[in-house]
Amino acid sequence: DMLKAGMHFGRKKTVFHPAMKRYVFTVRDGICIIDLIKTKTQLTNTIEALRRVIKDNGTILFVALTKQSINAIKDLAEHLNMPYVIDRWLGGTLTNFKVLNSRVKKLEEMEIQKKTGELENKYTKKERLLFEREMVKMASKFEGLKKLTKMPDLVFVSSLKESALPVREAKRMGIKVAAISNTDADPETVDYVIPANDRSKKSVDLIVQNIKKELTE
Repeated sequence: DMLKAGMHFGRKKTVFHPAMKRYVFTVRDGICIIDLIKTKTQLTNTIEALRRVIKDNGTILFVALTKQSINAIKDLAEHLNMPYVIDRWLGGTLTNFKVLNSRVKKLEEMEIQKKTGELENKYTKKERLLFEREMVKMASKFEGLKKLTKMPDLVFVSSLKESALPVREAKRMGIKVAAISNTDADPETVDYVIPANDRSKKSVDLIVQNIKKELTE
């Protein structure tokens, strides 16, 4: 299944990161080929780390900043009742947590106002329209963070190379990080690494499905 999903295809040797050498089986036609036996071991280790956080009633923040991982990561986070960030990372999400938390609460207050019909009595039609637009804009940024009521115990990123900012913020705050890493990223920057093709939707989907299955069981 891993071979069928193209999980073994790394990046070109020209963008290879030396720290990924231990996870590379060979180089074929200038492309790094990932050792899937090691990928399987690392995936098992990462799942155990996630399982420990869940068992201790901790919080995992799932981050998907690549289009090929958004749907799978969002589905996994919702399934586990965990917070998530998709598409774009807002600077300060972890390092300026109080401000972020206040924005999430503001969104929740706006949603309550709409649900209770309070808008009808307080605002004109034009003001309601502007209110709705603002709420949609805020929801696109903060919807997945409603469950982030405290600092996460672990941050999971779907692509290490594309997640430099969230990884940096997490490490600065002393939060452990798990990541899917292709051969062009530095695995030494995270605590748990899954060496795999992060550019293939099939590859990412298979990893996420496996995590979901194991953690559900």
